[in-house]
Amino acid sequence: MSIQKTIDRTRLGEKLPEMPWYVQQFVDYKLPDLSPSTLLEYVRDYESFFNWLRAEGLSSATAMKEITLEELESLRMENVTSYRLYLTTRTEGTNSRITVTRKLSALRSMFHYLSQIAEDEDFYPLLKRNVMAKIEVKRTNKPKDTAAKLKGKILEEEELLAFIDYIREGYAADVADNKQASYAHAKNKERDASIASLILNSGLRVSEVVNLNIADLDMGNKMLYVMRKGNNDETFKTPVYFRDQARFDMERYLSLRDADYAAPKREKALFLAVPNGQKEGKRMTKRAIQAMIIKYAKRFGKPYLTVHKLRHSFATDYYLQNDIYKTKEQLGHASTETTEIYAHLTDKTMSEAIERRGEET
Repeated sequence: MSIQKTIDRTRLGEKLPEMPWYVQQFVDYKLPDLSPSTLLEYVRDYESFFNWLRAEGLSSATAMKEITLEELESLRMENVTSYRLYLTTRTEGTNSRITVTRKLSALRSMFHYLSQIAEDEDFYPLLKRNVMAKIEVKRTNKPKDTAAKLKGKILEEEELLAFIDYIREGYAADVADNKQASYAHAKNKERDASIASLILNSGLRVSEVVNLNIADLDMGNKMLYVMRKGNNDETFKTPVYFRDQARFDMERYLSLRDADYAAPKREKALFLAVPNGQKEGKRMTKRAIQAMIIKYAKRFGKPYLTVHKLRHSFATDYYLQNDIYKTKEQLGHASTETTEIYAHLTDKTMSEAIERRGEET
């Protein structure tokens, strides 16, 4: 099991006792099909909804676990509309359209289970009336729209290599007057360049990078064995290839990993950091990698660049040289519908290239 899955399964186990019994039953039903990370997000969405019900006086429960099925049955369309409005207009933690859609989808999934699948001892549905069945959840992230939002916010062509070089060398000049930043950069530049290079030359997700172990690396064949998102077989790792540039950058990092990060023999993680006040290296966290990329991106002049946009950058570049099916497999997408983003991005890139060529002639 991946590190993140283990953490999320523990958190899920901690939160479930706070939920009503029927939520626990729903989670047990979904556990064979959904990852602990997805189910944890579901439970967090239910927590938000149940707290809102109590705050609005739509439930008399003194705790979330006491909210009854009868109280869910008595909800009206105007209540659901009010909750949607609350999610989009509250002053703290306002949600995007995509987040609101996800939260409503999580509720629809549970209400559907309670009204259509789960039964009481007399074989009647647990929920007699399902108000959420009336809610239409529209798809908000069409590939074409996503591609339009990414335009100008990813690395293209020569920028891929330029960003790696900037992390290794260029950043030092920009922070030369900051001793603390200069020291940290000198210590971590090979590791940081290696991480960015791996994503830009393989398209791995940040969670997949975090979970990598030394044993997952096959440098001779330029291949990694990765625990893919959405794969519930926790014993299987998918082989994922990377380009020669990534091998060059990882070799530089691996040559100093053990010494510079005081790596204990028991630590299997590929990418390490030494936490403040500690002497031994530990597995880098997802948050640390995300913050690291943002730090370099701002100085590089690409403030919108994130670790996930590095993945988009690779995918766009890769798709220009391969078909949609190879790109889908390389990225670990469940459907080519997601991969269509890069078809829209590359169509735009190619049309602009034609225009530039026309201007030159």
